[in-house]
Amino acid sequence: MDTDRFDRRKFVKGVGAAGLIGLAGCTGGPESGGSSGNSGGSGGDSDSDSEETQTQTQASGSDTTYVGMVYATGGLGDGSFNDQAQTGIQRAAEEFDLSYDESEPDSVSQFSTYQTQYAQSTDPNYDLVSCIGFLQADALSQTAPDYPDQNFMIVDSVVDAPNVRSYTFKEHEGSYLVGQLAGLLTTQSFSAGGSSTQSDSTNVGFVGGVEGSLIKKFEAGYIAGVKAASDDVDVQSTYTGSFSDPSAGKEAALQMYSSGADIVYHAAGNTGVGVFQAAREEGRFAIGVDRDQSVTTDYQDVILASMVKRVDTAVYNAAKAIVNDSFEGGTATTLGLAEEGVDIVYGTELGDQIPEDVKSQIASARQAIIDGDVSVPTEPSNV
Repeated sequence: MDTDRFDRRKFVKGVGAAGLIGLAGCTGGPESGGSSGNSGGSGGDSDSDSEETQTQTQASGSDTTYVGMVYATGGLGDGSFNDQAQTGIQRAAEEFDLSYDESEPDSVSQFSTYQTQYAQSTDPNYDLVSCIGFLQADALSQTAPDYPDQNFMIVDSVVDAPNVRSYTFKEHEGSYLVGQLAGLLTTQSFSAGGSSTQSDSTNVGFVGGVEGSLIKKFEAGYIAGVKAASDDVDVQSTYTGSFSDPSAGKEAALQMYSSGADIVYHAAGNTGVGVFQAAREEGRFAIGVDRDQSVTTDYQDVILASMVKRVDTAVYNAAKAIVNDSFEGGTATTLGLAEEGVDIVYGTELGDQIPEDVKSQIASARQAIIDGDVSVPTEPSNV
């Protein structure tokens, strides 16, 4: 292992001592908490500062495929975007002779460092570097040309380079469905768990993380779905500027609930945990994102539904292509409702209490979007 080139503690935020054991003496890449096909549990159970020792089984041999994972800021344990990506690589490791290592950047400025370290590594030689999140696009646009023989994939952005496979999603389509749910329920007297809608208000909210064209797609679809349910519903929108600040998410949501919002949908990564906290405190409802957050968080009592985004599918498919020697760089794939890349999933605790006529209207809208009868806007200004 080339220990002189960089130091683990200095450059990489690891995901636990177990990964360090699996990688000891074997890698020149970011020693950031590598994992194997036997990596157990979801990202929601990880602890980057853990010193516990666990047994890991590392795939090995000349035919082993090595993947380096560079996660989005906010890290593992978000119960959302990054954890969904981890699910994809875990599945690939279970099915193939594949080992993976993980890096959790604290800031956008670190993306280039991690991408480069994986690309430069020779022991192991990483067959694929997976870059999770649109904020990695600028760094990857610089890194990929410098390492033309290295395969990269990126989620949520398109990087035009012959060695990069890009995956994007139609987040606006899935967001339309949860928006319709919010719009329909706020116009009713609805109670579930310890929460209820306000009889004197038809008002819902949206909390975004870092403002940009991607998160605007969530917002645009959500607003369009709300308005499809009722033109009389008001929609409050705000951005916290971070995907890793639950306190900011809570503050934003509390303000919305106090201004009459019954339901708040977030597209804000770990910041969204604060939205759930606010919903519980105020006796209102929330909608999760990326994964079924009524499963991956402890807020089942307030989460009506989640807009799931199959980042795991993109990560898995890219890894599978590498294993099968069918990886196509310089291409882009977009996954929407028709491709089962996004969808609505009702909450495990509250979902059964949502009226069937509401679910029926949402199911009809879902099919109409797939059939092309409903076109969902990608920018709020077009709603």
